[in-house]
Amino acid sequence: MKLRMAAWAAFLWAASSAATAQVQTAESQAAMTPAAALARLKDGNARFAANAPTAHDWAKSVAATASGQFPFAAVLSCMDSRAPVEIVFDQGIGDVFSLRVAGNVVDDDDLGSLEYATKVGVKLIVVMGHTHCGAVHGAIQGLGPAETKNMSALGTLLGKIQPAVKAAQCSDKESDACSQSVAEANVRESLREIRARSPYIAKALDSGKVELVGAMYDVSTGKVTFLAK
Repeated sequence: MKLRMAAWAAFLWAASSAATAQVQTAESQAAMTPAAALARLKDGNARFAANAPTAHDWAKSVAATASGQFPFAAVLSCMDSRAPVEIVFDQGIGDVFSLRVAGNVVDDDDLGSLEYATKVGVKLIVVMGHTHCGAVHGAIQGLGPAETKNMSALGTLLGKIQPAVKAAQCSDKESDACSQSVAEANVRESLREIRARSPYIAKALDSGKVELVGAMYDVSTGKVTFLAK
């Protein structure tokens, strides 16, 4: 009896996995709206935070996406190892473009990548920062090219976060509240840069075909909070 029940449970799990192995297609991407794309990410994060992720048949997904990709969203996030985009949003292969750089800053390569994502059909662009960000902490401490010595590229990167440090106007630079404020301000600065520096993306945003939103990931809870506009 126990063997039969175990076999039945295995069959049900396999059937569930197969059922959830669907991938994005040209048709599903075209039918997606910005609002639906945002809802899908919110629902996925809710599953992740509740420790109830979707079962994926990764081999089937690899085979299904081998001939093409049709992601519904692009996410620019920090490289922090605790915030892997596809996992925290419970998405599969072929669902999202993921751009990751320390401090989720916007450089020319990121902007070009987001323009490409927009061109090929994404309906949502997300800039996601996170709590306890090392890059944000470095920027708050005033580290720049001079302080980082032979790591001049890192100093330049941290310098890109300085507008957020100034905008946050922290009274206590050592506090978690300061780090949170700067991280959120940095997300908003990246949102501003994307629109201001890319006429192509700005046109897509103004048309309503694409939406641009900011978010913060909490490394302590696994929850993503989308920022109010």
